[in-house]
Amino acid sequence: MPRFFHAFRKRLLRGNRLTRYLVYALGEIVLVVIGILIALEVNNRNSEAKIRRSETQYLNEIAKSLRSDLKDVHFNIRFNEDRLRSS
Repeated sequence: MPRFFHAFRKRLLRGNRLTRYLVYALGEIVLVVIGILIALEVNNRNSEAKIRRSETQYLNEIAKSLRSDLKDVHFNIRFNEDRLRSS
């Protein structure tokens, strides 16, 4: 495939068809820019997804810790109420 484009480019330059060659070159540049923009968008989406996964993991850990703390508080309340009743 690259040989085809190389030959096409040579033919355009040989025939003094500078205008056509410039259009061809501009088209190549546009395609490269579009490819780069697509790659950047994919990378941004992947980064955002990774950040969301981390946030979810952190929130799950916080919720787990809060549930554990709540169990400890309830245990301490019952323990202290029992001690107060028995004294």
